Amino acid sequence: MSDPGVQASLHKNLKTTLPRINNYINSTRFREVNLVDRLYPDSSSVELSHWALPGGSGAWEQWTFNTIVTQTFTPVSVGSSYGPTWTTHWFRLVFSIPDEWAGSEVRLRWASNSEAAVWSDSGQLLQGLSTGTSYMYRPNYTITTNHQVGQTGPYTLYVEMAANRLFGASGDGDNISPPSPDLYFTLSRAEIARVDQQVYKLTRDLEVLYQLADKLVDLGDQRGYQALYTANQMVNSIIAGQDSVASSLADEYFSKGNGSRAHTLAVMGNCHIDSAWLWPYTETKRKVARSFSSQLALMDRYPEHIFVASQVQTDRQSLEAQQWQWCKQYFPELWTRVKERVTEGRFIPVGGTWVEMDGNIPSGESFIRQFLLGQKFYQNELGITCKEFWLPDTFGYSAQIPAIMNHMGLKRFLTQKMSWSLVNKFPHHNFTWEGLDGSTVLAHFPPGDSYVMSVTVEEAVRTERNLQDKGRASTSAFLFGYGDGGGGPTQDMLERTRRLADTDGCPKATLMTPDQLFTQLESDEHNFCRWVGELYLELHNGTYTTHADMKRLCRRAELELRDAELLLSQAIVILGVTGVAQLLQESQVALEEAWQNVLLNQFHDVLPGSCIGMVYPEAQTMYQQAIQAANTVRDNAAAAIFGSSGEVTDVLVNTLPWPRVEVVTVGGNPTLVSVPSMGTAPPDPQTPASQVMLTEVDGTFVIENGLIRAEIDFYGRVTSLRVIGDDADHDVFQRPPGATSGEQLYGNQIVMYDDEPLYYDAWDVMDYHLETPLVLNDADVFLQSGYSVSSPVVVENTPLLCSVRWGVTFGSSTFTQDIQLTADCPHLTFLTSVSWGENRKIIKALHSTSLYTNSASFDIQFGHLERPTHMNTSWDSARYEVCGHKWADLSEPDWGVAVLNDCKYGWMARGHTLALSLLRSPKAPDDTADMGNHTFKYALLPHQGTLLEAGVVQRAYEFNVPILTIQAPPDRGLESWVRVLGQGVLLHTVKPAEDGLGEVILRMYECNGTRSKVTLALQWPVTSVKECNGMEEAGVDVPFVQDAGTTSIDLAFTPFSIKALRLTLQ
Repeated sequence: MSDPGVQASLHKNLKTTLPRINNYINSTRFREVNLVDRLYPDSSSVELSHWALPGGSGAWEQWTFNTIVTQTFTPVSVGSSYGPTWTTHWFRLVFSIPDEWAGSEVRLRWASNSEAAVWSDSGQLLQGLSTGTSYMYRPNYTITTNHQVGQTGPYTLYVEMAANRLFGASGDGDNISPPSPDLYFTLSRAEIARVDQQVYKLTRDLEVLYQLADKLVDLGDQRGYQALYTANQMVNSIIAGQDSVASSLADEYFSKGNGSRAHTLAVMGNCHIDSAWLWPYTETKRKVARSFSSQLALMDRYPEHIFVASQVQTDRQSLEAQQWQWCKQYFPELWTRVKERVTEGRFIPVGGTWVEMDGNIPSGESFIRQFLLGQKFYQNELGITCKEFWLPDTFGYSAQIPAIMNHMGLKRFLTQKMSWSLVNKFPHHNFTWEGLDGSTVLAHFPPGDSYVMSVTVEEAVRTERNLQDKGRASTSAFLFGYGDGGGGPTQDMLERTRRLADTDGCPKATLMTPDQLFTQLESDEHNFCRWVGELYLELHNGTYTTHADMKRLCRRAELELRDAELLLSQAIVILGVTGVAQLLQESQVALEEAWQNVLLNQFHDVLPGSCIGMVYPEAQTMYQQAIQAANTVRDNAAAAIFGSSGEVTDVLVNTLPWPRVEVVTVGGNPTLVSVPSMGTAPPDPQTPASQVMLTEVDGTFVIENGLIRAEIDFYGRVTSLRVIGDDADHDVFQRPPGATSGEQLYGNQIVMYDDEPLYYDAWDVMDYHLETPLVLNDADVFLQSGYSVSSPVVVENTPLLCSVRWGVTFGSSTFTQDIQLTADCPHLTFLTSVSWGENRKIIKALHSTSLYTNSASFDIQFGHLERPTHMNTSWDSARYEVCGHKWADLSEPDWGVAVLNDCKYGWMARGHTLALSLLRSPKAPDDTADMGNHTFKYALLPHQGTLLEAGVVQRAYEFNVPILTIQAPPDRGLESWVRVLGQGVLLHTVKPAEDGLGEVILRMYECNGTRSKVTLALQWPVTSVKECNGMEEAGVDVPFVQDAGTTSIDLAFTPFSIKALRLTLQ
């Protein structure tokens, strides 16, 4: 039934009535006779002057507002252009408001085709502006909502213009193309204008009614026709000069409520700001300020408005802790106003992490530090502890995230990126997510599959219709606001939210906080299904490999910081809390800054390699600074432990929790040494159980050391690899007698593939790349023009170390490798140098083995994950490129082979083949990505028994964590500070507690996937042991025994579980 006063259109012609309504509010062709020109009935020019801030990207950070306004501003006019890219331009706007505009809202209208910000003449950042795109548009700033007679001015405002658009500075219209360095932006509008508020209301009313009609009629819903006829009648009334009648018709329509069982949309404003992506870090700092100030302005006008922000800096869907920190540092006045809204509960921190990091590549300890530093910032600065992990836009999610979240005291998780999967549609939007250790969290995916909603009817209806859990969940998140490049909600979005709050034909749009959303979901959780294991995104798997230097520096920094924290903890033991106080304070400041640098550069576009090129020199510098800081802390702690005066000599330090016998370089010579668990030893030469031997027979090099034996052919391929003493005579690369196929198998095949994705260049490796293999070290390849092999030569042949060098030149690249075996070492190492100059190619080290297995194991954070090697289902087939950390393994029940690496993350396991991705060469958004020189290493580790029995986890740590050489007095002998007695538990982290009280945190995880019991044996004077969580909050007491200077702690672990202890020392 129609509402009172509504008459159906004269003709049943949807094709004319529906577009008529849209034309009346949007068409510029008929603007003189529709509502377009009526919105701003009067306007006035402003007196405009300009000052160009000297310098390019980041130069603005050196200037304060008070200094800027004292510069010489030159008169300019609309129509002038400003640049080049990444520069900053300031405009002074002086204007008066006519008395004739009394009672009206007055806006500044600005169009510079770029990002900008409005400042008051007193230095208050008022609001951001964006006019560089046809969408995510914010062209106006409200000067007053009610101009008063006699307050004509003159007034002064300042506009800070950035010579870039919301999505960077691409010169060809494609956002992800590399930025153009010489863009100029034309100022096409700078004026003040009077707003007709009645027309604005009618425009929003007609907009929502048109959307209802357009969507619901298409769905065959008769309520769409009711919206259509109401809107049509409103247009007739407006044409008749009856604006108030038209307004009343809309009010009557929107007063009709929804049913009590209607689905509820938990509407939350947000602005996902990438900390760096198509712009550098320095521009993000201003994006944060523009976005935050815009939301504060809206809160002043819309008391119901709630805004969520995640990263301590800024992030897309909310803001990261890092982004909050930038706001505090660079915009202190804005920060004060933000804190006031936080206290009110309207500006809400979410996420709990330092940045919204990559979900696959960071180590388990890095994940924990993301939460630790993020929550610490929120607690100290805002008095808030985040209750949910908010990670909307990263490229897949590790199977250990639920365990890590539980360790940090979190049980709620939100993302939406799984909707991007290319092959399979994820079957849930609400589910219980079970991790590797059995820990569970409540996971929610907004069914609208987006965090940049604009609050349209189509989005609201799609959200409900797309929900995979109909009848199980009554509420769904609806995240609205401009994002990725920042901005957040607009006035138009909030007006549409009001109209859709309880409108028949749409789900209810209810403004909620994240806590209210998850509280409602928890009441429904008994209806939800369970998902076990990783959330594998079937897209963006090239990010495991792109920008290899980011991966190398990240892993190195993570492990260098680990070493530094261990030695600093030992310094506490040696000097006591009082004696170490100054060193501890200085070191913890340095370590926190180092960790912040590492965590920032784990952001989900920086570490994955999907940023523009100008981001990476700064990221490299920050990683290097973190590594240097870690080394300084380590050296200072070592000096405190061993003394720094008098005669000193080389002393070896093993930071891993088991004894090691390895070949290291001492005095420039390879030396076999032995160092105890987490302790020290002099570099006394050891006698190997068997010498390394290298022989050549008919062009094949045979290398063995009593543990393993390998054969290497003319092309650097491994043709045979086996464990010496294996009674079954298993050979990794030779098929057993009686095998159905007698072809030779090869390890260390260097294979290059075409790598041209559908669109996302830096992000994607498509499945069809596997159809284009080119084996670079194959006899047939060398017959091709432009390819040449350097014959293998022996470069080392000693009882402790033998090495063969080979290489290949191809295209614009060279590949050189030393294949090395050392005494008492169970793996064959490939020390690799590449000069890389290809265009859209990917290169892999591929090992075709004789093993028969249906699954492969991959190292991940605090554990390892099995994945199928077959393609039985579309889910299996889509995992053609996966993420792993330090190792991957193919095994039969009684033997196998592992591949170790020191800085790679992309893997393929298909059938009997295991491949490690080495380098890519995408051209967008960075057309220089990975070009240049690279050094890295990987190894082949054949083993008897299972990977657990072979100690693959331990060997991979050894491959990545070298024995250290420090200077100490010659009387310092063997020392073992910490031992783990028993199998299956890896003591990963030994660190001083964050609060600086001198207590020590030990973090361990069960690494074998079994129930394990161990005893920690510490040569420490311990007075108290308590369990603690990742936030280092002390829990229950843990029994311990002390005997003859040794503190023993018995511990039990379930598979892949994470535990932490907090120790108090004498």
